[in-house]
Amino acid sequence: MNGLAAYAPLLTALIALLIGLTVGKAWERYKLRDGKWIDRRRARKSSHYILGLSFLGGNQIDLAIEELARAASLDEDALEVHMILGNLYREKGQVGKAITVHQGLLQRPNLTKLEHAYVLLCLGLDYKRGGFVDRALEAFTEVLRLDATNSYALVNLQKLHEEQHQWTDAYDTRQRLSKLTDVDSVSKNQAILAFLENEIGLEAMRRKDYPEAIRRFEGAIELDARAVPAYLNLGDVRVAQGKDQEAGDIWERLIAVAPDRAYLAFGRLESLAVRNGAPDRFAHLCRRIIEENPQDWRARLSLSRHLASSGRPHDALDLLFSALVQNPHALGIHQAIWHALGQLHYPPALVSRYSELTQHAVFYLDPHVCMRCRYRSTELLWQCPHCHDWNTFVEERIAPAQAAVEVEA
Repeated sequence: MNGLAAYAPLLTALIALLIGLTVGKAWERYKLRDGKWIDRRRARKSSHYILGLSFLGGNQIDLAIEELARAASLDEDALEVHMILGNLYREKGQVGKAITVHQGLLQRPNLTKLEHAYVLLCLGLDYKRGGFVDRALEAFTEVLRLDATNSYALVNLQKLHEEQHQWTDAYDTRQRLSKLTDVDSVSKNQAILAFLENEIGLEAMRRKDYPEAIRRFEGAIELDARAVPAYLNLGDVRVAQGKDQEAGDIWERLIAVAPDRAYLAFGRLESLAVRNGAPDRFAHLCRRIIEENPQDWRARLSLSRHLASSGRPHDALDLLFSALVQNPHALGIHQAIWHALGQLHYPPALVSRYSELTQHAVFYLDPHVCMRCRYRSTELLWQCPHCHDWNTFVEERIAPAQAAVEVEA
């Protein structure tokens, strides 16, 4: 009996704890409204909510909105349902409705700090979609005041600064974001920071503040050794300073580091070589690249143009025909071939060879495609104008025509 008495206080405490948990769960789930107890989870347990999520998963936005609106009407306090509904209005382009929904949620008196931050984030996205830049900036800044580690707010703040060409602010925001991401994202963050450094350098270059521009371009290369535009722009600064030798070294270093982007420096290197009275240096460079990578059709195209402009159309055509085997669909090659044929007054044998090589070719302007959003461009862009991601463009290539390969063989 004494043993039971010894455990009585502990037993009483456990019972009190269980009662407290039960009451707490009941209080969390139910609330008194208009004299009736309302189940807070009723909206989430309704068939409308489940159907709405199903339609949302199937990308049937209109049906999802219809069902979630019904679920929301069952309980005005179902915060997450209203947040989803507002976000769907925004995705449908009904920005005014989305703003109204999210502003209404902010008026609730009992929001937690985290809930407040996430509703503000949704409202910031509404403002951004509607083009209310200043309001969006204020909303995302307030989110970060409430939740300094909110990566979504930082990403959107960075994009807003980029859209306004506020490159220094974008750079600072990305630095904050890089401190929150995991080790696997380090290289991506450094690549983006390098592009932002490059943009800051371009601003300095336009002001003719060459020391600052050089510092920024070199900083970009230090962050990411494959920051191609930084090499190009750094060389341009050296040319502007009258340091042609240094410019050539920088562009040749780019070719060594990123051979797949070497063609971007060809025009600069050719102009430099011709201006300095050493055109053979460019020809030797192109031949070395072709030897190292026999599939590099752009080096052949650049060298052929160089030879054609030097009065050597026959040599140019040989290079162009071999480039055509590697990429029979590039319009630039065909234009160069017709230019060289014109210089030679269209000899029938060469025209016939050209016709055989292009029998199955489809001409096009070397399209580039964003790997993230599939935006297409006829030129290489460093930042996608649609999704605003950095360095996402790849060249869309069609495999060489089989007939062309057989002719070459």
